Amino acid sequence: MFSRDWVYENFRAYYRSPRYEFPSPQSFSQREYAFLLFKERAMVRHKSFHSSAALVSSLRERIPSDVYHSCAYYENPDADMDKKGWSGADLVFDIDADHIPTSCNKLHDEWKCGNPACLVAGGMSGRGITPEECPACGGVKFETKTWACEECIDTTRTETRKLLDMLTNDFGFSEHEIHTYFSGHRGYHIHVENNSVRSLDTMARKEIVDYVCGIGLDMFDKKRRDSAKQKRKTSTPVFALGDYGWKRRLKNGMRTYILNSAKEGLIELGVSKKGADVLFKNKQAIVNRCIEEGRWDTVKGVGFETWMRIAEHVKDQEIAQIDTVVTSDIHRLIRANGTLHGKTGLLKAEFPVKDLDTFDPFVGAVAFKEGTAHVLVSDAPEFKLSGETFGPYKNQRVELPTAAAVLLILKGRAEVQN
Repeated sequence: MFSRDWVYENFRAYYRSPRYEFPSPQSFSQREYAFLLFKERAMVRHKSFHSSAALVSSLRERIPSDVYHSCAYYENPDADMDKKGWSGADLVFDIDADHIPTSCNKLHDEWKCGNPACLVAGGMSGRGITPEECPACGGVKFETKTWACEECIDTTRTETRKLLDMLTNDFGFSEHEIHTYFSGHRGYHIHVENNSVRSLDTMARKEIVDYVCGIGLDMFDKKRRDSAKQKRKTSTPVFALGDYGWKRRLKNGMRTYILNSAKEGLIELGVSKKGADVLFKNKQAIVNRCIEEGRWDTVKGVGFETWMRIAEHVKDQEIAQIDTVVTSDIHRLIRANGTLHGKTGLLKAEFPVKDLDTFDPFVGAVAFKEGTAHVLVSDAPEFKLSGETFGPYKNQRVELPTAAAVLLILKGRAEVQN
């Protein structure tokens, strides 16, 4: 408790600083606001404010660990849900390393079943992404221990880059309608503020999710494909590739994949050795003939199944892995920009779309820039913060900058020493 009290004091000092300003979202007074209280660990919802000064005053009084606002706009944001009067919502995307398999997951993420019955039996636990259900008892409550490393951020940055490409090139949104944020933990949030999406209902937003995730995408002309099967022809797949939408993505992706493929990679994909050999030896000619000219059935040894495997692989690489529930939920609460994250002490921080590749969250989202603390670190991997490298630590007493100490304490990996 002493360590949590120490973190609380740092959160309080941050919000009570005369320099602190809350970056107001669009239509500020039409949003619902919510706070997760630091000490009570209780959620306070259905709050509304007419000015950012009033919200800051409430932050300074309550000192929450986490602050949220609705993606939706309401006529009465402080009323109960059935009386709020929904009048629209931003289109919001959440890309989080919690949902994306990476090679680092099994190195620094742990989970343990929280079902009491399972715990009595010894407890089911594991490393990597937390399962939806416990493999032993079917429980859905877990104790988790996660970490945000550079590989996590690089992975979510790649997914964000693909999403932004879809939003600008496929959906036609301009950069000034798109707001990009580091979430404060292990990923990114994308907000689209545009009148054309504001009134979309849940089903319409699910259609956008399906597009972004490539769900229900039929890469072949079904009528021609069925006809080919009836005639027992397996070498005449018909792609409808073009220069827009998913057709453009498949065309560009298949071209890039073939030109950069290795024979071993093709075989791993399930292509026959003969087909892999033909593709590997005649890359440019096959790209010109099949992908550019659409003459799919003119390469001996490369038939329907080969093209299908390549197309499916390319589709899996081109989709953007998002939290689908966040985007389709028209009443969703999202973390507020410029506020501290209760699991890291880092900020949810906005940056220009064009700066996605250059914005370093471990520098630009650091809130605590002064002071140090002596902490006992139980276990922590090597990490970077504010341009400095720390760790790895194992049962060590060390003096760390405030931001690093707060991060380790909130992650359950350190305690403050009196």
